[in-house]
Amino acid sequence: MAYAKDVLVTTEWLAEHLEDGAVVVAEVDENPDVYDEGHIPGAVKLHWRDDLQDPVERDLVEKDEFARLMGGRGIGNDTTVVVYGDKNNWFAAYAYWYLKIYGHRDVRILDGGRQKWIDEGRELTTDPASPETVAYSPEERDESIRARRDQVLEWIGGNGRALVDVRSPQEYAGELMAPPGYEQEGASRTGHIPTAESIPWAQAVQDDGTFKPAEELGALYGGKGVTPEKEVTAYCRIGERSAHTWFVLHELLGYETVRNYDGSWTEWGNLVDVPIER
Repeated sequence: MAYAKDVLVTTEWLAEHLEDGAVVVAEVDENPDVYDEGHIPGAVKLHWRDDLQDPVERDLVEKDEFARLMGGRGIGNDTTVVVYGDKNNWFAAYAYWYLKIYGHRDVRILDGGRQKWIDEGRELTTDPASPETVAYSPEERDESIRARRDQVLEWIGGNGRALVDVRSPQEYAGELMAPPGYEQEGASRTGHIPTAESIPWAQAVQDDGTFKPAEELGALYGGKGVTPEKEVTAYCRIGERSAHTWFVLHELLGYETVRNYDGSWTEWGNLVDVPIER
């Protein structure tokens, strides 16, 4: 069983295309400082907060700012963008979803991410990329792959719908507010949204950080009732781990209707009068 879409590239493929002018490589890390410690030659840096978050509102950047961001990184509308990062591509998957929100046609993820490239002893550099600025014209936002809080509230327990909590089991159970090892902050309540199935995001990857085969992924989600005919919504704490699960379900398995609730637990856990279970 093959993946539904050709949206992954191997380290071998990327190594052969580093000089390809039609390809731009972008590193998007949970810890943005690791880019400066060494990155794939020619890779531009995308900072998940400074570049991809509005500095005032908690939202995506506006269309004009996104156009400036992409063009300033040397990315045109026809560019093949390959994203990768640390933490088994947490924020690389978020950047992939983000680019799809604005309609970029050709985005890929480096299977195995930053760690696989390093483990294979491939070249790194500390030289910052210096791309030429190009023109970029985003499309209007595709809200069909994004869930909002009122939609999630309305959909709880609905026929033909599935909700996936991709956080750690401790977060799902309400024992922790944030992933283990992180500051326990961001919401006033712990727990999970009622009816959500607990399928931690990391269950979708193998020990080397590459994605599991399609058959295994289908069994993982299907075994919890998250099946292709349902409308699926994934959430985590701030939307990056759930973007990883969105990528698996929508892009690798081909589920037709999958949304990332990027408000996630930092929004839901602070709302007044919404249902929470522990």
